[in-house]
Amino acid sequence: MKPLAMPALIKPFEGITPKIAPDAFIAETAVIIGDVEIGAGSSIWYGCVLRGDSNSIKIGARTNIQDGTVIHVNHEREGATGTKTTIGNDITVGHMALLHACTLEDGAFVGMKACVMDGVVVEGGGMVAAGALVTPGKRVKKGELWAGSPAKLMRLLSDKELAYFAYSAEHYAELAAGYRARG
Repeated sequence: MKPLAMPALIKPFEGITPKIAPDAFIAETAVIIGDVEIGAGSSIWYGCVLRGDSNSIKIGARTNIQDGTVIHVNHEREGATGTKTTIGNDITVGHMALLHACTLEDGAFVGMKACVMDGVVVEGGGMVAAGALVTPGKRVKKGELWAGSPAKLMRLLSDKELAYFAYSAEHYAELAAGYRARG
């Protein structure tokens, strides 16, 4: 007998319901609230929380948000402009990452347990190492590896490392499709 899968918690907030591509994979224990958009072939894995309650979260196509990751935004308040979280196409975000009011451009890579804070931009082909803390307003440029707490430029990435980014995104898109097919 096949066990029943519980649906993910997909919840509107203030009249805004998450928009999820029909072929995206959303794990049963994920929580997606409010102004969140998830693109085609993307995957939101077990235990993730995406909370678009005071601004928007947009995730492109074929991007994987791995287990335990939290994604949030910043709200507008006196003296400060609110900041949405924008995550492009073909991105890997490792297990238990924290993304807050930042931008990940197409083809970026964020390692496990990394924290990427308000106003940070990770360019396509840029990498935030596992466990790194990228403080507000920093820019991780294409071909750079940032690591540490606080994170700083450690070195340039090799061609082999950059090629892995595309492989990782493709692998997770295929894995997610397999999970979707199994129901």
